[in-house]
Amino acid sequence: MPKYFDIHSHLNFKDYDVDRDEVMKRLASTETATIVVGTDFESSKWAVEIAEKYENVYACIGVHPVDDPKITFEKSKFEELIKHPKVVAVGECGIDLFRIDKEQDFDQQKKEFLKHIEFAIEYNKPIMIHSRNAYDEVLEILEPLVKIHGDKLRGNSHFFTGTLEQAKRYWAIGFTTSFTGVITFARDYDEVIKNAPLNMIMSETDAPWVSPAPYRGKRNEPSYVQEAVKKIAEIRGEDLETVEMALVENACRAFGIVIK
Repeated sequence: MPKYFDIHSHLNFKDYDVDRDEVMKRLASTETATIVVGTDFESSKWAVEIAEKYENVYACIGVHPVDDPKITFEKSKFEELIKHPKVVAVGECGIDLFRIDKEQDFDQQKKEFLKHIEFAIEYNKPIMIHSRNAYDEVLEILEPLVKIHGDKLRGNSHFFTGTLEQAKRYWAIGFTTSFTGVITFARDYDEVIKNAPLNMIMSETDAPWVSPAPYRGKRNEPSYVQEAVKKIAEIRGEDLETVEMALVENACRAFGIVIK
């Protein structure tokens, strides 16, 4: 059983091409597990290959909502990957209104998001949600669908930066929220973390981005997730070992991972 679980990293990105094996050694030495997340078919395929090669590494497959609007989710391609035993989620998928015109692009993003949701339900996998400036819009899509599909539709809102009220809506439909190293140097999310049920939150890095203190300015990596975990325990005023164990258990439960 790992000590830490980074539920969202991009070790499949070129940022690690020079020293990926060394990064993986640090992951192992810190007793960290991670989920490598795809943003299109090729990076999803690479995520699966990395997960296959390393212990305590898993894969999430999908198409990011805004990396390239011309790239769409092609079910037939992803069916080649979804059956791999180390694929534990579908995504990252969702809605991003930070860099787009809602009036022009929202309908297309929603269409692609629904494709991921249908695919995840069909293959009984959780979804990894990307939501930027769009928490209410994502919830308005999910809430009625959860009433129809129940716990067949489940997942996590990654890199959560929404309000406590928005977080409560996610928790109410059984969706978890995860927090990055941003919480080590920004106090904006303390209220959400303090008030969250411990069984509904997880830790992540979103590596190679947003390195936590004391690594700010450097490339991020999964072994740094322990800094986010320490800060979660500090913010909540809870025993570190209790929080460490709970976050790993939450990740295993949320993504159906059985570690022997």
